[in-house]
Amino acid sequence: MKALLDKLARTPIILTCLVAIIFISLRFWTLRQALDGQFLDMIMTGPAAEARLAEMNEAQRQAHFWGTLINDTLYPIAYGGFLAGLAARLAPLRERFLVVLPVLLAVILDLCENTVQMLALSGTVDLLAAKTVLTPAKFGLILVAVLLVIGLAIRATLDRTARQPDD
Repeated sequence: MKALLDKLARTPIILTCLVAIIFISLRFWTLRQALDGQFLDMIMTGPAAEARLAEMNEAQRQAHFWGTLINDTLYPIAYGGFLAGLAARLAPLRERFLVVLPVLLAVILDLCENTVQMLALSGTVDLLAAKTVLTPAKFGLILVAVLLVIGLAIRATLDRTARQPDD
């Protein structure tokens, strides 16, 4: 795990993940136009997701399926790498795993949520009720990860300022 965190903490990896986040976000924006409405990913409960799915025509379901399969499989990897890389870079060695854990769990939940959505969009099986737990937990963990990175950045800035001699 240490070797992976060391690689994620490298500047080129962090910047590559940031560029990927921007690129994938733009792809989501164009996909949203084809859906003419909200993504299932942004809906917090199973019943609301089922209602949104019922509103979609076949072309919208197909567009959403492929968008989820491609864009929303890459997106958690990108934001996960970015947040984990920043956290690993800013955290002391003994704290690295703990500060990376929330984003790791968020990525896992996001990929589980994507699987549930793709199964429903393809008409295979409707497990959208799981979104009632998966989606809020995913967003909560992402928020925790972002706040941890901000806290670590503030701590690193304060530590750096404290080490500089007074003028």
